[in-house]
Amino acid sequence: MTATPHTPPLKIADMSGMADMSGIADMAAVAVCVDAKARVPPKGSLPISAVIITRNAARRISEVLEAVEMCAERLVLDSGSTDGTVELARTAGARVEFQPFLGYGPQKRRAVELASQDWILSLDADEVLDEEAQTACGHLDLSNPTACWSIHRRTFVGTHEMKHGTWRGERVLRLFNRTMASFKATPVHEEVESRQPAGYLAGSIRHYSFTDCSDLLMRSLRYAPLKATILRAKGERAGAWMLPLRGLAAFVKSYVLRSGWRDGAIGFVVAIGRVIDSTLPRALLLADKTCDDDV
Repeated sequence: MTATPHTPPLKIADMSGMADMSGIADMAAVAVCVDAKARVPPKGSLPISAVIITRNAARRISEVLEAVEMCAERLVLDSGSTDGTVELARTAGARVEFQPFLGYGPQKRRAVELASQDWILSLDADEVLDEEAQTACGHLDLSNPTACWSIHRRTFVGTHEMKHGTWRGERVLRLFNRTMASFKATPVHEEVESRQPAGYLAGSIRHYSFTDCSDLLMRSLRYAPLKATILRAKGERAGAWMLPLRGLAAFVKSYVLRSGWRDGAIGFVVAIGRVIDSTLPRALLLADKTCDDDV
């Protein structure tokens, strides 16, 4: 599909050559600046499908959908919510479809397939597009289907924004044309594969991922078996003697090298979460092999 821009296009900086973004000040130097007088595009005016996969996402789904009202379509693909998510989505005017959960990558691929537009803005059910990003979407030149854009994601633990450590300066590719890009079919930590480097979209995504530190650690524990499955499929072999070294390296990178200590005790908890992420899946892989050998 070839889309016609609804407002004069702005040039989006190509960020592919930047290895790291150390903070908001650094990003301001390269991000597209939207005119202060610019406004969020009218409701339904952009030829974009905003796609969101959900399961028991009632806490944020209304806010998430409200922030993408400028899209021609808002599609929610639900996998069995029981907390009123579907009702809230329909009340907000979204189209709701159902799909038993396939894994994060395959589920998002299915949502992209169901969309009515070729241009896709993919968000998680706890991600809210800020007003600057909403406005910037209205200035994009959508005539080139190979184009794609990444957005700065600001992660919160409870009400605390993580400005340092693991998620410092994080960018995620979320706006693309499905004829040229799509999600990898990985069961967890899915990402978009595109044919060319992503430009940088002004504004940010507010990522309300964790209710508190306990939720953060429980998430790492819950994802470990899924990650172990990925490693097993890749044929990866892990040595028990490497686990402590991996854990130490993950902690030092998050807490020391990326200044996680500046986020206080929460930064320490995030670093512990990184230790779990880097070691527990491989430990489970080793444990499964040991059990098989004992049979």
